[in-house]
Amino acid sequence: MNWDDMRVFLAVAREESLSGAGRVLKNDPATVGRRVQRLEEALGVTLFAKSPQGYALTAEGERLLARAEQAEQSIALALEETQGQAGQLSGTVRIGAPDGCANYLLPQVCAAICDAHPGLEVQIVALPRVFNLTKREADMAIAVSPPSTGTRLTVQKITDYHLHLAAADSYLRRSPPIASLADLKAHRLIGYIPDMIFDKELDYLSEIGAERADFASNSVSVQFNWIRQGTGVGIVHDFAIPAAPGLRKVLADALSLTRSFYLIRHGDDRKVERLNRFSQALCDGLRAEVARLEALT
Repeated sequence: MNWDDMRVFLAVAREESLSGAGRVLKNDPATVGRRVQRLEEALGVTLFAKSPQGYALTAEGERLLARAEQAEQSIALALEETQGQAGQLSGTVRIGAPDGCANYLLPQVCAAICDAHPGLEVQIVALPRVFNLTKREADMAIAVSPPSTGTRLTVQKITDYHLHLAAADSYLRRSPPIASLADLKAHRLIGYIPDMIFDKELDYLSEIGAERADFASNSVSVQFNWIRQGTGVGIVHDFAIPAAPGLRKVLADALSLTRSFYLIRHGDDRKVERLNRFSQALCDGLRAEVARLEALT
C-alpha cells in the first residue's frame, strides 16, 4: 500500500463522493473510483457503502480513517522538520471565516504575518456558514460561537468584539430623527435573511424587536454596503466602521452588542508546530486589530 492510495481514500472519506474527491485531487471521478476499488481489493474489505446519496464509510473504513489521518499528520510533521528554515513559516494555510471577519480583519492581519514569513501562503475562504474541519474544508476556522459537536476539534477564544446600530450621514439627514429604539419603526432596516442565519449569535434584529429587515442579505458585506450607501439603518461591526467615512453609530447608549470570535482547529493538528505558530500569530493579530479599529469609532 502506498501513501497516494491513502490520499485518495482520505479525499473520498471527507468529500463523501467521487466527484468531490476528484476536485480535491484534480483527477476525474472514474479514476478515483478505480483507485478506491483497488485499495479495497488490496485490503480485502469494503471501505465505503455506496448509495445515490454518496459514499459513506463502513466500520472498516472508519478504522482506516483514524490510521490514515495519523499517517497524514506524521508526513506533515516530517515535511515541517525537513523544510523549516530558521523559524520561518512556509506552505499553505487555509482559513475559513464569516465574511465580516474575512473582509475587515483577516486581510491586514494575514498580510502582516506573511510579510514576516515570505514562504507562507494564506487562503481565506469567506462564507456565511459553519465550516466542516473534519472534511478538511479548511486548516482552521473562525466562528462566532464554539461548536456544540465535534470531539476531535479544539476551540480557543480569540477576542470579544462589539456591534452597534449605524447609518450613513446621508440617510440620517433626509430621514426622521432617531431618539429611541421605538423610532426605528419609521425607518428602513437592513439585516440578515431570517432563514439563512446560520448561527443564533447573528440574529441581531431580534435584539431590537424587529420582525424583519426591509433590505436583507446573507452577506455582512452586502448589508454594510447598503448602510454605507444610505439605504437604511442596520447593525454593524464596530471594527468595520472606520472603512466607511460618513457612517455614524445610532443609539449607541441604548443598544450595544458584544460577540466573540473563536478559533477552531482539528484536534490532530496540535502536533503540527507550523499550524500552532500560525494560530498564535493569527490570534494575536486579530486581538490587536479589533482593539485598534474599535478605538477609532
